[in-house]
Amino acid sequence: MTDRPPLPPFTRETAAQKVQAAEDAWNTRDPHRVSLAYSEDSVWRNRDTFVTGRPEIVEFLTAKWERERDYALRKDLWAFDGDRIAVRFQYECRNADGQWWRSYGNELWEFDAHGLMTRREASINDVRIEEHERRISGPRPEAERGLSFPLE
Repeated sequence: MTDRPPLPPFTRETAAQKVQAAEDAWNTRDPHRVSLAYSEDSVWRNRDTFVTGRPEIVEFLTAKWERERDYALRKDLWAFDGDRIAVRFQYECRNADGQWWRSYGNELWEFDAHGLMTRREASINDVRIEEHERRISGPRPEAERGLSFPLE
């Protein structure tokens, strides 16, 4: 099995690197690329959906990004310990009718010794916004890396 650094146990620096790598991958909206960060038998809870294994992750993300158009994400390290990381995030997208949404969430991650995520639990709330209220547009610019984002 190939390692996917950084590896646990995490330090503040390596946990932040893992979070930024996840943000970068999810902003590609490439389900196959994103799935490679997870173990073959990774288990997820995303809102009220339960997913197990890479094939189901790819299927889930494909459907997600077909629904959530112009998806753009920001993740922020909240806490870490050993092989676990907690993240807060926000993303914005629009639906097929053109309505914009900002989604606020928290994720709990657990990793194996190879740096692959074996468990992901995500709790997410959605807020309807107008297009002029958007503040996330595309991948995070280099100058904003490592910076937190507002709560509201």
